[in-house]
Parts: sequence; structure tokens; C-alpha cells
Amino acid sequence: MVWWYWMVLGLALLGAEMTTPGGFYILFFGLSALVVGTLAGLDMVEAAWLQWLLFSMIAVGSLLIFRGPLLSRLRDNRRGCADIDSMVGEVAIPLETLAVGATGKAELRGTTWSAKNVGTTSFSKGQRGKVTKVEGLTLWIVAE
Repeated sequence: MVWWYWMVLGLALLGAEMTTPGGFYILFFGLSALVVGTLAGLDMVEAAWLQWLLFSMIAVGSLLIFRGPLLSRLRDNRRGCADIDSMVGEVAIPLETLAVGATGKAELRGTTWSAKNVGTTSFSKGQRGKVTKVEGLTLWIVAE
């Protein structure tokens, strides 16, 4: 097979990987096609059957070796992002008076949230409060 056919196939497979929500299957076949295309372009592999054999072996081998670690590394990075954007410790401003244990509205980051006063003193409208916990869409706040 002509070397640039392999390159076109490899780029097409890599493009398909980017447009599908798959789990990094097509990526390894695309990279394998690029490797075989490079080897064929350098006249290191000339027989078509050997090119197809190399393509299959490299694709399946790299899939088995590298897919698991790649997915685990991406999952670890996603877990870290959830902790970075936590609202605990930030300042929320009640939009109404909140008695102890009462639930009302508060503003945080320019958005109105449900807020529960979990402190020992009541809040007056506009008083600053610290977020101690986020439960669903409700902020638990205490007076500063």
C-alpha cells in the first residue's frame, strides 16, 4: 500500500476519535496507521501483507498497553477539578433576614442561592456570612 494512504487513514482515524465520545479506541488505530505510513515512506516495510500485520499488531498492542493508564490519568484529573471549584469558605450575603435554622435566599458569585443559617445568631439582610457546607443547591452559612 502506498505510504501516503496510511497517513491519510491515520489522520482520518484521529479526526474520528476527536469527533466521537468514545473511550480512546480509535486513537491507537490512527497512531498505528501513522507509524506504518512512516515506515512505508522510509522503505522499511514494502510488502502490503507486512504493513497490514504491523498495523494490526501496533494498534492492538498499544491499545492494550496504553489505554488503561491514559483513562486512569484523565479520571484522576477530573476528580481534582471538582475540589478546586468548591464554595466552602467563601462569603455569601443573605438577601433577607435569616433566623437561626431558617432557610432563605443568599447571593454568592453573582447568583442567588438557597441558604440555611446554621449558626447561633440570626442574619440581617446584607450581613456577610461564611459558607460552611454545600448540600445540593443550598448553602449552609454562619455569621462572620
